Amino acid sequence: MIQENLNPLVSAQKQIKDACDALNLEPAVYELLKEPLRVIELSIPVKMDDGSIKVFKGYRAAHNDAVGPNKGGIRFHPDVNMDEVKALSIWMTFKCCITGIPYGGGKGGIAVDPSELSQGELERLSRGYIQGLYKYLGEKIDVPAPDVNTNGQIMSWMLDEYCKLTGEQSLGMITGKPVEWGGSKGRNEATGLGVAVVAREAAKKLGIDMSKARVAIQGFGNVGSFTVKNVQGQGATIVAIGEWDKNIGTFALYNEEGFDYEELAYYKAKHHTLANYPKAKMISLEEFWSLDVDIIIPAAMENAITEKEAELIKTKLVCEAANGPITPNADKVLSEKGIVVTPDILTNAGGVTVSYFEWVQNRYGYYWTENEVVEKEERAMMDAFYSIWSIVEQYQVSVRKAAYMHSVKKIADVMKLRGWY
Repeated sequence: MIQENLNPLVSAQKQIKDACDALNLEPAVYELLKEPLRVIELSIPVKMDDGSIKVFKGYRAAHNDAVGPNKGGIRFHPDVNMDEVKALSIWMTFKCCITGIPYGGGKGGIAVDPSELSQGELERLSRGYIQGLYKYLGEKIDVPAPDVNTNGQIMSWMLDEYCKLTGEQSLGMITGKPVEWGGSKGRNEATGLGVAVVAREAAKKLGIDMSKARVAIQGFGNVGSFTVKNVQGQGATIVAIGEWDKNIGTFALYNEEGFDYEELAYYKAKHHTLANYPKAKMISLEEFWSLDVDIIIPAAMENAITEKEAELIKTKLVCEAANGPITPNADKVLSEKGIVVTPDILTNAGGVTVSYFEWVQNRYGYYWTENEVVEKEERAMMDAFYSIWSIVEQYQVSVRKAAYMHSVKKIADVMKLRGWY
């Protein structure tokens, strides 16, 4: 087995090139799309509780603003780096096109383990990030949101800092806010709900009955947990959960009879981990990927499924809830085995779609009920799925290639109209 390049930027660029070639587009389109328009690296000095100063590295990439302002989350994670942020901004551009929302992709992050910071240090870091970036942010320029290890509280500090620096009450400059301060009802669950909708529709196409389906989900963070909740709500049995714990690393839980979302969420809230969850046996991640299930949903981090894991998988359907969880080599292995993969830019597009709804509500000062948000999201995800599936059938390509062909063509058309090439 040849050592694979796991740089997500290389993966993202390959996906664009494949779509450009399939559509027979001018070479200029790939040249314009392969790198972000703007990437900023920040050094953020933070006064720590002990009086010392520590400097953190922060990043923000704005990939393409042909169809509208840039949009994308901010993650706090020790492994955040420039190429990861670039790749994630590229994926965001195409994800926004999937459900037809008028955004280009953006992404940001800080290389930090937030669990090692006090609440005060976390607040000062969040505000410092905005101090270094605010001239390049705004509801018509670049709109951040939560991502890995960030949440509504962090978005609130960032928005407050932006308002202080600009002198404006500009609620639409950031999404994923608490409902009490301009957030949208339904936003917390949005990504997980969208994943469940795509899984359900793909299952129908493959003849899988969701009410009898056995599902394994990797990750029980925001996306994974609400995926568990919504897939369980469709009648499926979730027999395995893959997780990570600071003390023991990666592991998985298995329960032949199935897990209950409410019990898992209660246990994790109480113990801050799923390790030692009493109603399951602990298994390795190798055993997790090898399980005889109908659907696997990776909802953790990128590069979770390399060629090694792909060789173990024997499911019918993999739904990418995380960004970039399957490497290009692994994708090839799954394809050769006849396993259908719904790509991240389709499967997890529900989050950015409801972020867009939040932005719309902020900009005209009128707010929808949760039922209205859920109904609008479900309709958008269904329309997106069937638009992509029609390309799958028309061109006899993978769902991933169809999704990129759909999005790349949309952006190429607008860039042409604007005279970019």
